[in-house]
Amino acid sequence: MTTTTEKIGTEEKAVRLVYQHLLQAWNNMNAKEYAGLFAKDANLIGFDGSLANGREEILAHLSGVFDNHKTGKYVSLVREVRFLDTGIAILRAAVGMVPAGQKDINPAINAIQTAVLEKQGDKYRIALFQNTPAAFHGRPEEVEKLTAELRKELEQALDA
Repeated sequence: MTTTTEKIGTEEKAVRLVYQHLLQAWNNMNAKEYAGLFAKDANLIGFDGSLANGREEILAHLSGVFDNHKTGKYVSLVREVRFLDTGIAILRAAVGMVPAGQKDINPAINAIQTAVLEKQGDKYRIALFQNTPAAFHGRPEEVEKLTAELRKELEQALDA
């Protein structure tokens, strides 16, 4: 018999895995894999405010990004996974990006990412994804603090 705690742990792992795959797809510049993690009617709000509605539009948007830019690689810290109801979760994370050809995080493009995921059948899919700049206007110490956390995560990932 599965306890509630074990089930929540299993469900949280499933949500975190979808997010991990999302970042891997970005880091591999794989628009098809990236878009495939979204619900058919999902919404994506990009770092610059770009909006893509539906899996097909998300695929087209990301294909354009990857075809025209050498994107950096994400480093992430999941801050929270919270379940709103059975099969509906919010994941919040802080991310930094190592620009293509560089070895360190660019603090100017740190972001806070939020994903709302819904369970469809036996898989979680992203219903809404928002990538918001972590500019912390007027609070440079917050930018430095977040960047230090992300650099530590980057170091650990490189050591693994």
